[in-house]
Amino acid sequence: MVIEPGGSGRPAQYTLRAGEHRLDLNTRLGQVLHLRHTGAIACTHCGRPTRKSFAQGYCYPCFKRLAQCDTCIVKPELCHYFAGTCREPEWGERHCFQPHVIYLANSSGLKVGITRKTQMPTRWLDQGAIQALPILEVDTRQQSGFVEVLFKELVADRTNWRAMLKGEAAPLDLRAERDRLLDALTSGLANLRERFGEDFLRILEADPVSFEYPVLEAPTKVVSHNFDKNPVVAGTLLGLKGQYLMLDTGVINLRKFTGYEVNVQ
Repeated sequence: MVIEPGGSGRPAQYTLRAGEHRLDLNTRLGQVLHLRHTGAIACTHCGRPTRKSFAQGYCYPCFKRLAQCDTCIVKPELCHYFAGTCREPEWGERHCFQPHVIYLANSSGLKVGITRKTQMPTRWLDQGAIQALPILEVDTRQQSGFVEVLFKELVADRTNWRAMLKGEAAPLDLRAERDRLLDALTSGLANLRERFGEDFLRILEADPVSFEYPVLEAPTKVVSHNFDKNPVVAGTLLGLKGQYLMLDTGVINLRKFTGYEVNVQ
């Protein structure tokens, strides 16, 4: 599923890739959607059939071999490249030695996160954020991990997906939150500057961005569909937010089932 920002007060645009077809989901709100998992799963990296998907789309050999599946992807401060244990040093040089941004977002409430500079605003749309503000920039993924660790002492780094789907997050003054957090973390950031150099951390003077999503009706009680338990998911499409389809029968996170062969009607 591809998500693009709507712009000019319009909701984000959702497109579902089904074989050679591209389905505009926004125009199908209020219509019945029928998804059936055929039982086939293919690794998104090597393409081989697999009985179980690991890390949202990989077969077990790729999951154990690829650097993009290692623990430092979710905990960059534990970077294996700097420890000399990177599974694919060349991959690490291409992907981890790029400018990374530390941002604040509001999806189920205030959270901190990191992303490659080139992944804005895709990262925020994937999380179902209604607001986002890039606040700091560093040169490597590892450095962004150390900065994020500091922020996690004061603010969450995860989205409560149920609250996000229910639309429970109230708008926030992200500039005020940024200033509050930077002031509280002055000492910790100074320690990182001593370690990496005075210029490693750059404060961004960006404006907050806001997002809207195509939702006819948000769920009051979140029930989750799972292709591993039931291969058929069907219902009236009521909304789209983050990586979720919101049906009158429940919600499904399509990212979780990357690599699954699914028939769509």
